[in-house]
Amino acid sequence: MKISPASIRPDGASDPARRTVLKQAAGLGALALGGATMLPLHSAWAQQPAQPGADDLAPYKQAKINWRQAEGESITVAVIPASYFDNLVDLVPQFEALTGVKLRVEKVPPGQIRQKAMLDLSSRTGTYATHAADPMYYPLYAANKWVEPLDRYLNDPALTDKAWFDYDDIFKAWRDADSIDGKPYGIPYDGEVTVQVYRKDLYQAKGLKPAETYDELLANAKALTDPSNRMYGLALRGFAGAGQNMYIYPSLFRGFGGEWFDAGALKVDSPKAIEALDWYVKALGQYAPPAVRNWNWPDIADAFSQGTLGCYIDAHSSAAVINNPEKSRVVGKIAYARWPKGPADKRVTSIWNWGFPINAALKPRTQVATWLFISWAASAETQARTSWKFKGPAKRSGLNRLSSWKSAEFAAAMAGAGDNFIPAALDSLEHDTDVDWRPRVPQWPAIGDTMATAIQSALVGQKSSKDALAEAQTRIAQFMKR
Repeated sequence: MKISPASIRPDGASDPARRTVLKQAAGLGALALGGATMLPLHSAWAQQPAQPGADDLAPYKQAKINWRQAEGESITVAVIPASYFDNLVDLVPQFEALTGVKLRVEKVPPGQIRQKAMLDLSSRTGTYATHAADPMYYPLYAANKWVEPLDRYLNDPALTDKAWFDYDDIFKAWRDADSIDGKPYGIPYDGEVTVQVYRKDLYQAKGLKPAETYDELLANAKALTDPSNRMYGLALRGFAGAGQNMYIYPSLFRGFGGEWFDAGALKVDSPKAIEALDWYVKALGQYAPPAVRNWNWPDIADAFSQGTLGCYIDAHSSAAVINNPEKSRVVGKIAYARWPKGPADKRVTSIWNWGFPINAALKPRTQVATWLFISWAASAETQARTSWKFKGPAKRSGLNRLSSWKSAEFAAAMAGAGDNFIPAALDSLEHDTDVDWRPRVPQWPAIGDTMATAIQSALVGQKSSKDALAEAQTRIAQFMKR
């Protein structure tokens, strides 16, 4: 099934004028949309890292492949402005010295990188050899054959030393999220998992334990909520967005035993869906700061840092914010636990990763150069060099490999994050993941936006959960038929 970007607007309408704009913009090299800020970088930036020596490259040369088989090629990679990609950019001279491939990096804000990638892929301009890809977009990419299936790269001994790269060491949940019908279309580089983050001092003072169930989560929140003293027991993302409230709601829905499909049709207003949204509305309405309905994760992390939240559930990587000694008042008072079980006795964490696909519009030799970059970036050695081996203060916590998470070096690097940080995240990654926690279909961009709008309308009290989801169902049914 081929799906064009113009055919998946949230209202389900086809827009020929927008399609023309897509083609024109793509033909101009996928120019920035809506004032998007791009920060082009190259290995020859002002403060260029020292050129790598033989010892720097030795771990990579243990791989039984010819790293220089695409020497002389030039590729451009799009990533988001984030420390976990900054750490990788810092190592670009090592990649260039290893492969002879020239690498240019563009930083594009998260809100624009999806649009720019779709423009580039759909117009087949080949501006970006690869980009930091949203895993929910792979169904769209694969349906249109915009990106290459990567099994042939993984299975070609000239391109991949299976023992050295060890693809199976990458977390299965993230591998599955970047795959369609069992075939990989992206290789995870950095990811996250949602966990309970709570104030262990407040919990101890009240005799509370981290919640094992949704009911216990609300009971803990009730015990801690004291608005007169600016203390609230719980916060969850409320801001409307496919990656905001639709980052949280699907886990709640699946925890209630909800299923996205009924007899092959997408169904978003089932009794379980309404029950899950009612729970979400109650939790934020009774135990969260009033403004939380418009909060993104940084707002939640900042509130927790200032001592006004007892608990929140969000990405494990927010630990970097709440443990910043220059801004946080709760350093040393933080602990972590797995996402609690829903009424269906299921823990369903919101899994996420930024992965790298290969643009199908590239010529074969450039695709090889791109694969060398991807396998270098996703390798255990580069993961370590962007985490505990990184000389800067930002040590990556979203490493893609189980072996990395279980290493003593990573444990030492994360020692200051808080109690139970690694065990909670690891248990969640290994046991609480559900690759179908959101409906993985090509129409996801429109589904995500439509659902996000419906959810927020219920959270802010504009509509009942039943009415909000019924309206979303009507709109989704229209564009699912196209």
